[in-house]
Amino acid sequence: MKFKTVNMIGLGYIGLPTAAVIASKGVNVIGVDINQNTVDTINRGEIHIVEPGLEELVKKVVHQGYLRATTQPEKADAFIVAVPTPFKEDYEPNLDYIKAAAKSIAKVLEKGNLVILESTSPVGVTEKMAEWLAEERPDLTFPQQVGEEADVNIAYCPERVLPGKVIRELVENDRIIGGMTPKCTKQATQLYKIFVEGECVSTNARTAEMSKLTENAYRDVNIAFANELSLICDKAGIDVWELISLANRHPRVNILQPGCGVGGHCIAVDPWFIVNDFPEEAKIIKAAREINDYKPKYVISKIEKAVQDIENPKIACLGLAFKPDIDDLRESPALQITKKLADKGYEILAVEPNINILPEIFNSYNNVQLSSLEQALQISDLIVVLVKHKEFIGLKHMKIGKFLDFVNIKQGF
Repeated sequence: MKFKTVNMIGLGYIGLPTAAVIASKGVNVIGVDINQNTVDTINRGEIHIVEPGLEELVKKVVHQGYLRATTQPEKADAFIVAVPTPFKEDYEPNLDYIKAAAKSIAKVLEKGNLVILESTSPVGVTEKMAEWLAEERPDLTFPQQVGEEADVNIAYCPERVLPGKVIRELVENDRIIGGMTPKCTKQATQLYKIFVEGECVSTNARTAEMSKLTENAYRDVNIAFANELSLICDKAGIDVWELISLANRHPRVNILQPGCGVGGHCIAVDPWFIVNDFPEEAKIIKAAREINDYKPKYVISKIEKAVQDIENPKIACLGLAFKPDIDDLRESPALQITKKLADKGYEILAVEPNINILPEIFNSYNNVQLSSLEQALQISDLIVVLVKHKEFIGLKHMKIGKFLDFVNIKQGF
């Protein structure tokens, strides 16, 4: 099948780069997002997120006419869904965005179309999406109804890219493609081979869904080990950074670096999908999540102890993003820590070089200001490094007063 037009549903940190990369291959891409400001920004050839190489690519494909954005899906050969999948307060997955996307796609579906879910999802959600589509379009057939003879093919293909390197990894990384039938897998593979230079590995939808969750749970468990070591070393009076460096000299040991927690829309969320579905079996995965979720509380306790003898202390929180050198604040432990400190009444200078305005969660706070690094160093009573941004590299050469480093910034990059 030749794909002439593709709808990308969701133009966030994954959807927009994917849309731009596909468009760069000469395919007409219609980007769909419910945020009118996002749509307008993209149609000007600009971007609303920080990702190296993305701005130039979007500008190019928009001006060439291969990418345009709108708020509603339009008729196309294929539809890729890349919308958020957060969890509720009890860690139950929130599938509302996927359901809404399915209902909007259903209005323009035609026989021969392909629908791919990329959103990280619990096992079985691709099948649920197919059911939602079938409910909306009884005039079409779907894989769960007639198998290989379906009018519409449906597959799951998880993204597995690193923020900061998304453009390159979208092209170079292997992709796992799980169709609801072998025909669905084959058709989805044809689409991804338009831009993927890595291997496209075939499986079924459920295995593909579980693969994505497994990859992030594995990383979460390894980070939890490092974070747990940091708690133990603090109590034992041991430098955790030195300890890990020494242990990693073993030829078969590679311990990760601890931090102030785990953030992002993947690692901080996906393991809970496994725990929610398999509560009796996922014991290690649950324990890792609990350790990593506890780490921000530990960080806050260390900060409070450091300023307990200072009247009305000014605290500089260096970094709000969930990882270095990006603007993504989703599930960020640094942001969570900063908010909790503000809730306690401390005067906060938030230093985040990748954003221009304070996040909306601080709109009602009069004790939080977005600050430059220079200002924060001059007037703060305590400097707290929460994210290892490249802009903070100079700190390792400076003499600073009260200073708490939760990311080992003074040991370089």
